[in-house]
This record gives sequence, C-alpha cells and structure tokens, in this order.
Amino acid sequence: MNYIPNTDSDRAAMLAAIGASSVADLFHDVPAEHRFPILTLPPALSEMEVIEELNALANENDDLHHLACFLGAGAYRHFVPSIVDFIVQRSEFFTAYTPYQPEISQGTLQAHYEYQSMICALTGMEASNVSHYDGATAVAEAVIMALQIGRGKRNKVILSPTLHPQYRAVVHTYTQGMSLQIVGEDLMPDVLAGLRVQPASDAGGLLDALAGLLDKDTACLIVQNPDFLGRLYTPAEMQALADRVHAAGAQFVVSVDPISLGLFTPPGRYGADIVTGEGQPMGSPLSLGGPYLGFFAMKAADVRRSAGRIVGQTVDLDGKRGFVLTLSTREQHIRREKASSNICSNQALNALAAAVYMAAMGKHGLRAVAALSYHKAHYAADLIGKIPGYRVVSRWPFFKEFIVHCPQPISVINEVLLDRHGMVGGYDLGADYPGLANHMLLCVTEMNSRMQIELLAEALQEMTAMNPDRYEEAGR
Repeated sequence: MNYIPNTDSDRAAMLAAIGASSVADLFHDVPAEHRFPILTLPPALSEMEVIEELNALANENDDLHHLACFLGAGAYRHFVPSIVDFIVQRSEFFTAYTPYQPEISQGTLQAHYEYQSMICALTGMEASNVSHYDGATAVAEAVIMALQIGRGKRNKVILSPTLHPQYRAVVHTYTQGMSLQIVGEDLMPDVLAGLRVQPASDAGGLLDALAGLLDKDTACLIVQNPDFLGRLYTPAEMQALADRVHAAGAQFVVSVDPISLGLFTPPGRYGADIVTGEGQPMGSPLSLGGPYLGFFAMKAADVRRSAGRIVGQTVDLDGKRGFVLTLSTREQHIRREKASSNICSNQALNALAAAVYMAAMGKHGLRAVAALSYHKAHYAADLIGKIPGYRVVSRWPFFKEFIVHCPQPISVINEVLLDRHGMVGGYDLGADYPGLANHMLLCVTEMNSRMQIELLAEALQEMTAMNPDRYEEAGR
C-alpha cells in the first residue's frame, strides 16, 4: 500500500516547479548502468528463520554476559535491577527529552523532580538540574558556570591531571576561542613521582600543587574523587583544598563516581560548589559508550547561572501539587543570545533510569553495592600483589579501581586474557599517560565474583611463566 500522500497532480506540479519532466530526471547524475542493478539476493526466509539466523550471528559476538570484565576507566558494569528497564521502556516515558507542556507531562516532570531530589541527597548539594549529555560535558558546563559566577572577570581554569583525560579534552573543546588560561595538567610529573614514593596521604602532593596555582584570576579548580587513577582523597584533604580555593574567590568543582557516594562522604560536605559526574553506573548499561548522562549539582544561590533544565514543584489553580519546567537556562526558544549555554539538552531517559535505580536500591542498597565493589577490589589487589612480576602501585586509599605495574605490554596481556581466558582486562594507562607504560588500571565491581577474581590472578600468574616469544605468540 502506498502511504505517500502526494497525488499525481501534486507530483506534476512539483516537477514543473523545478523544470523536470519526470521523477527519472532527478537521478540523471547516476550512471544509467547503475540505476537499476540486478540484486542477487538469497531466497526469502520466514520470520522464524530470520530470527534464528540473526541469533546465530549475534552469538558470534563477545558480550559481558559471557565474559568477566575488569575494565572501568569511566564506564562501569554494575547490576541494573529489572524494574529499571520495565519503567524506562513504558511508552509514556520513552523519549530522550524533557517535555515543555506540564498539562500533558506530569508523570515525566515528576520523575525528573524526584531525580533531582535524589541527586541532591546523594551529592550533599542544594540543587540539581535534570542532567547533561555525559560526565565530560557536565565538567565542561561547570567551567562555563564558574566563568559566569566570576562575571567574566576571571579567565583561569585549573584542571587536575588526574581528572579523566576525555573530560579534560572536552573542556578544551568547549572553551576554545574563549582566551582562557587552562593550567594544572602539566603537573603529571608530580603524580608520577608520587607513584614512586608511594605516599600514604596527599600531604605536600598533587592537591597542594594544584592549590599553589590559585590566584585572583582563577575561576575554578576541578578535581576528581576518586580520580582517574583510582585514588580516593580523604574528606580532610578535600576540605583543606576547598578552603584554599574559596580563599582565592574561585569555585571548587568535584567530579565524582556516584556509586562511591553510597559509602564515602559526599562532596557537598567538604566544600564543593559544583558537583558533576557520570551517571551511567546508576541504571544505564555500558551500551558501547552511550547514551550516558552527566549529573550536575550546585548551590541554590547559583541556580540561575547553571546550564540545563530544572524541574520544580508548584500548585495548580485548584491548589493541587503539580510539576513544571521551572528553569530552562539555555532559553533557545526565547532569548538564545542570553542563554547560560547553548549545548545543554538533557538525557531525560537516562536520568529516568538513574532515578528508578536510586529509588529501587535505596541508601542501604547503594551502600551495599559500594561496599561490595570496595572489598572485592581490595581482595583482587591483594591477590595480584603477590604475583611475581606484578606490582600493585595503588597503596593509597582507593575505591574500586587500582593500578598494577605489569611485566609485559598491557595490550598483549589483554589479548591473552580475552582469547585464552574469556576476560576483558584493565585499561592501558600508557594510552593517556606516556609515563605509565605497562601500567594497567583494573576495576572490580559487585558484578565480579570471587571465582572471577581468582581466575584473573591465576591467568596473570600463568603469563609470568611464559617466555617473551611464547607471550607474544599467545597474544596473537
């Protein structure tokens, strides 16, 4: 059946308007011999046969339902309760955007209001927006917000070198052409020196070096906790840094793993002005890198300088509770030139998933997930640290990720783990930090069983017995 609404007279009128005599004239640039090729297609299949063939093809792929995964570095495999998918796949919620019309969108608006409320409770902050595209854009928007809080009089941004490398790259992309002075990333040699010294705390270390860059031109200082290398800073260390940032009149921005907040002090309790992070661990699958969501929380006094959408609670004409889009600071539909940011659409469906996840897990469930990740990661570190040739570098406090110095290139180790043991290995830190060649960032979550962890240790130990030639051959 033809569902194209144009009649023959409609098509004739359109062709006449562009000076064409027939639809075929529209394809005159395509060589004649290629316009109607003979397609040698296989015989038709029934629906049952097609599904069977597609399943066979899908089963040829590796996936994390069948592989043990020890890869993190910003995207994490955590358990997703079945209720999350059940809710987000309901037709009334199945959209990536926050609707503007409150008279037809009360369910979605209330869900996002609840999301904001739970993000505030999780981070210890006073306000939250409905989300950003991902953790990287949330950090970049924090920079833009800090510049606006400084009323454009401050043009210096301090980025910790242990902030996620991709987050730092996005900050540079966002702010190119703004004549900003971005500093701090060149402190990586200090971090490498710290790895060799194995300090128990950060006294006189990276945080102190970052604070030493503060001056009257600084708009914000951004750190990650736990940082990209897995290091977990204590509340006292972070509070001391926050005090120095505020003494300089700048904004203290913290990017954080939301799962860690089930166990550790939230940034709002140690002086953070803006808290961001990647919300993927809360209810969103890995999905080959997206879609994810960036959560973004702030002080109430700075709400109007934030980017993104904020849902609020009100009452209708009858005095009944209702929800509305209180603030849409990009104002593209009103005064785009006065918007706080023009790249700040939210990930409404992923934010809904995060809200359902937080509601389903509750504070006790989230604490259990964090505790399991913490203890399993430390168990793995203890086992691997006893293997000759491997050295666990992370003797400082860490949450669920730690660094291991390996006797062979990480790419080869990971090939052997995948091909011979059915495991996804850790992240090759040498890809982002040249001084960390042969250093692997391993991640352990509640999804890794004790057996998987012990098999990983056995596989790494087995590789130490290989001579270099056999090792390279096994990797291939």
